[in-house]
Amino acid sequence: MISVEDAILAVKNHSKPLLKETIKPVVKAGGYILFKDINSPINMPPFRQSAMDGYALNLHDSLSYNLIDEIKAGDGHQPILEPGDAVRIFTGAPVPDSANAIMMQEKVRVNGKEITIEQHIPINHNIRPLGEQVKKGAIALKKDTKLTPAAVGYLTSLGITTVSVYKKPLIAIITTGNELVEAGQNLTHGKIYESNSTMLQNALYHLKFYDISIHKIEDDYEKTKAKLESVIQDNDLVIVTGGISVGDYDFVGKALLELKTEVIFYKVKQKPGKPLFFGKKDDTLIFALPGNPAAALTCFYVYVNIALQKMMNREIIELPRVKAISKSNFEKKGDRPQFLKAIYNTDEVEILEGQNSSMLQTFALSNALVFVPETIVKIEKKDTVEVILLPA
Repeated sequence: MISVEDAILAVKNHSKPLLKETIKPVVKAGGYILFKDINSPINMPPFRQSAMDGYALNLHDSLSYNLIDEIKAGDGHQPILEPGDAVRIFTGAPVPDSANAIMMQEKVRVNGKEITIEQHIPINHNIRPLGEQVKKGAIALKKDTKLTPAAVGYLTSLGITTVSVYKKPLIAIITTGNELVEAGQNLTHGKIYESNSTMLQNALYHLKFYDISIHKIEDDYEKTKAKLESVIQDNDLVIVTGGISVGDYDFVGKALLELKTEVIFYKVKQKPGKPLFFGKKDDTLIFALPGNPAAALTCFYVYVNIALQKMMNREIIELPRVKAISKSNFEKKGDRPQFLKAIYNTDEVEILEGQNSSMLQTFALSNALVFVPETIVKIEKKDTVEVILLPA
């Protein structure tokens, strides 16, 4: 049995960036990482632009100007201003080539076709120069930049419609168990609704991984082996839930061994999630998670998330860990380190009731996990504890 720390290190060491390129529409590229530099196809702004509502001036010695025209955002005409002329102008509108400053409207007195400004202003005052954000041909965003909503908006403002990004992994989720039925079906005696696939799929969606297939198999060895062989061949990451323990109908481990999967570790000294398997076959990573939902989700956040972030070549690959003051008492049974469902709020954390590995109700309320190492047996109120912050 491997320790939590060694298991995390093993996942880090055996997870590699995919480093594969794919082309995505900019509008659907949020959360992806740029595969190569992007050069701007235009100057931005593409013309001298008014920074505010006011009056564009051709400066002269007097504070009085002749008002000769008006320019709104989107207008394309270019009035010619002689020294002493002014045009009404609005934020974002193109500044005429013959104008060399803009006075904000609050500092202008208007009398018919004559305006008077409060004070002299310097050349180019309140004018956004051509290419102020980025020049045509210059690098707009560098390779390995994460495409945030702001980055997507920026690229769209440059007229860019597609981008080259790192390909995200193809992911398969396999659930096992004769007792499982889909929500919406009749629940007969001995059956339970299958929730792990929906739970893990949504956890992946939350982390912006969308190329996911769902597979469900009965407790049959040959069917288990055939399905594993197929999905391992077709995916970059395979997540199995259930069937990894040592029961008479737990066939996942045996099938993986027969398929010559490299076993990196099996069983972690932790609670919940002791029967966790991590391995690989060729370039495909394989996690077999416990069937109990809370255990499966805990293992996903602590281990699978690391593999996913490494595959995307990201620098930050673990969920944030912080220190917090416990608002709860807790006494650990046994010597295994534990991950406790909890609510974190401003440097304080409350350990929740209902820590059983089969219970999702408590997890549904949680935004954090309190990590209790092997050396700690009891937590008392006001103790400082380590907290893993779950994705918001």
